Amino acid sequence: MANNMLNRYLFADLSVRGELVQLDETYQQMITGKDYPAPVQRLIGELAIATALLTATLKFEGSITLQLQGDGPVSLAVINGNNEHKIRGVARVNADIDADATLHDMMGKGHLVITIEPKQGERYQGIVGLEGDTLADVIESYFERSEQLKTRLWIRTGEYEGKAHAAGMLLQTVPDGTGSPDDFEHLEQLTDTIKNDELFSLEANDVLYRLYNQETVQLFEAKPVTFQCGCSRERSAAAIITVDRAEIESILEEEGQVALHCDYCGTTYAFDAKEVAELYVQANQQQGNNLH
Repeated sequence: MANNMLNRYLFADLSVRGELVQLDETYQQMITGKDYPAPVQRLIGELAIATALLTATLKFEGSITLQLQGDGPVSLAVINGNNEHKIRGVARVNADIDADATLHDMMGKGHLVITIEPKQGERYQGIVGLEGDTLADVIESYFERSEQLKTRLWIRTGEYEGKAHAAGMLLQTVPDGTGSPDDFEHLEQLTDTIKNDELFSLEANDVLYRLYNQETVQLFEAKPVTFQCGCSRERSAAAIITVDRAEIESILEEEGQVALHCDYCGTTYAFDAKEVAELYVQANQQQGNNLH
């Protein structure tokens, strides 16, 4: 299985482009070790797929973030991905969630924020209400309003061979002035027939043949989608010395250590009193060097 890969493809004669992403291990790393209820695990999977699909649209160095916010039991669910298709995500769960909870049950009244952040250039942010039953519906309405490009998403999560899988497909019109709405509708109908197990288990070539064997499809080189948190002991140390020292000393007195926990990957970085003292010595030395 060619999993944890993003595939882009074009329909030669139909002015429509497509994407296919299949995640197993990358998705599993995002939910393992977290106490997420099953519906939240599925939501993280859906957001991961949507973000991975949207990273393929980045034509520059930078990142795209999908952030669900609401007043329901899940106050926040966010996934960030960059132009190298490295993704990470986290959810904040504040109350019990029923096993069959829907997007609206989890988020309550809320919205989706899509942030596109180039390393160079202006940051763009779009906000859309949670209209429709699914995350795919919400993102489709975002494209309809902000991009004015006909877009459809198919996002699936579930178990395959006893392990969590997530996969998805995207179709979007290519704004080149050719083609017809009928072309898109025809491809939508074909894509609607895809089954979960096919998406979770088949190679990209086989998925595309299964759906579009009557069409001329150009498949581009696949790109790996990986989980990358970005946290480190060094970053945690740098965060500690930005806090007022009296507050840090108070934590040391009560806890015997200062511990920073990464919500993305579950790693905890702990520093005892001696290590904290060394951090401040190094910071003071650095400050002194900068003054000379």
